Amino acid sequence: MLLVIDVGNTNIVFGIYKDDELLYDWRISTDKDKSSDEYGLLFNQIFQFNGINPKQIKDVIISSVVPPLMHTLPTMSMRYLGIEPLVVGVDIKTGIKIKYDNPREVGADRIVNAVAAHSKYGGPLIIVDVGTAVTFCSVSKEGDYLGGVIYPGIKISSEALFTRTSKLPKVEIAKPKKVIGKTTVASIQSGLVYGYIGMIDYIIEKMIEEMESSVEEVNIIGTGGFSSLIASESKYINRIDRLLTLAGLKIIYERNR
Repeated sequence: MLLVIDVGNTNIVFGIYKDDELLYDWRISTDKDKSSDEYGLLFNQIFQFNGINPKQIKDVIISSVVPPLMHTLPTMSMRYLGIEPLVVGVDIKTGIKIKYDNPREVGADRIVNAVAAHSKYGGPLIIVDVGTAVTFCSVSKEGDYLGGVIYPGIKISSEALFTRTSKLPKVEIAKPKKVIGKTTVASIQSGLVYGYIGMIDYIIEKMIEEMESSVEEVNIIGTGGFSSLIASESKYINRIDRLLTLAGLKIIYERNR
């Protein structure tokens, strides 16, 4: 069995593969202050609840965009599983060329998503990851990572609106029935949800222009925690794959095994 772990700013998503099948996947809150022992106990509790013997796990691969956990989780893996994990970074084989001016600036999650999406769906493609940040990644037909866009996430915008205004309440991020809200809560929800849908579609249009391609030619994939809410309403996103990063970790593991 292979344990794949994707550490994001809001959530840690992890799963277990047996051969090519994803048997389990879980999502827990990211806590930068947790120790390796605390994470080890938490992972073992989840494994125990699902009837998994940790001794069945033979390999671990980790990607992280949270620097404080870049040491914590590998230490957890070695201490509680007896496995030195493969950590996604600039020195491992990904199978794609990164065309960024400085490849070291590209987040591990964006690289992993690009690997998975190109392998599963082919290029050219655009990946829209709707999470703590909204990231857009452009990948060529050959699988080269061309660059992208980074935008504040919907939850960040919601929190900023609540903390920086005196009268506006904190609201649940949900899609209202109509764009024209009849209450303050519905109006905020409309601005957040439909505003992000419009932003996503506009940026996709501009990216397709710069890729000198057409909507028909480009595979446009949505992923991330809010993808079902936001990306599913897009005019252009033709597929939602919420576990894209886990698939990418599995592919990168195979390429480095």
